[in-house]
Amino acid sequence: MFMLRFRRFLTAVVALATSGLVLTVAPAAAGPVTRGWPVLFPAVFDLPNGFQPEGITIAGTTAYFGSRVDGDIYAASLITGKGRVISQGPGTPSVGLKVDRHRRLFVSGGVAGNARVVDARSGDVLASYQFAEVTPTAPSFVNDVVLTGRTAWFTDSQRPVLYGLPLGRHGKLPPANGFITLPLTGEYVHGPGFNLNGISETPDGQSLLVVQSGTGFLFRVDPRTGVTTKVDLGGATVTNGDGLLLLGRTLYVVQNRLNQVAVVKLNRRGTEGTVQEHLTSPNFDVPTTVAAFGPWLYLPNARFTTPATPDTTYTVSRIRR
Repeated sequence: MFMLRFRRFLTAVVALATSGLVLTVAPAAAGPVTRGWPVLFPAVFDLPNGFQPEGITIAGTTAYFGSRVDGDIYAASLITGKGRVISQGPGTPSVGLKVDRHRRLFVSGGVAGNARVVDARSGDVLASYQFAEVTPTAPSFVNDVVLTGRTAWFTDSQRPVLYGLPLGRHGKLPPANGFITLPLTGEYVHGPGFNLNGISETPDGQSLLVVQSGTGFLFRVDPRTGVTTKVDLGGATVTNGDGLLLLGRTLYVVQNRLNQVAVVKLNRRGTEGTVQEHLTSPNFDVPTTVAAFGPWLYLPNARFTTPATPDTTYTVSRIRR
């Protein structure tokens, strides 16, 4: 049934794209033409040179990306691969990001120890939150974000805490000082280097899942108490775990420097799981995060192993899930 609906959707998109009508679902220009037909849904498309992407989130047929260089937000059409910067950054990174039903982007601020909420239509900053006081001896790296029913939760790769933005009625944002700092206890052990990275909900929606990049462990977090328990993967790990994406009971874990995505089947509570397979692509070049559209997964290539210059090229890869 899903594939039937998706094929009908693609048929409608092709009909619009080839009729000369303007597509309003994305901010991009019309795509290239081959033999009179637009090249639709490219498997690889370019981001601006020097952009240094990290996060991705998708709304409709528009994908949004954050820059580690200056925090710019770039929006691209999945139909054509074309896009533009919709919001100028603050000069500090934009790392993980998620979009809600109000077309607001919740953006992690990396080394700045903060987050902001951006209007995806206008690019205006709607709210900013300084989660951590950052000093040379007390660094912070606000890394990834997940939107639950009433809270936006953020990880910090340098501190054993989660930050939460409680959302009011109709998604009302809290005031600047209205965030939660949730210390983590239990089985999670904060170590040297990079720690907490990607974050998602459990399949039952009652708890959170976080990945610790260095150890490759997944942890289940009680969002009320901060108590953590290690997810039993039968002895497997997801080393270099980065972005997480939960679809049903399947958790996709991007393993950045391994150039692969672990596919983990979880039980409903998210206490146990089995690594079923690993997805990869010759187009991967240290992918970091992942978002889904139809039967596809889209991943930005951060190219951590390539020297970053203003002319360094960056791409987005699409694979089947």
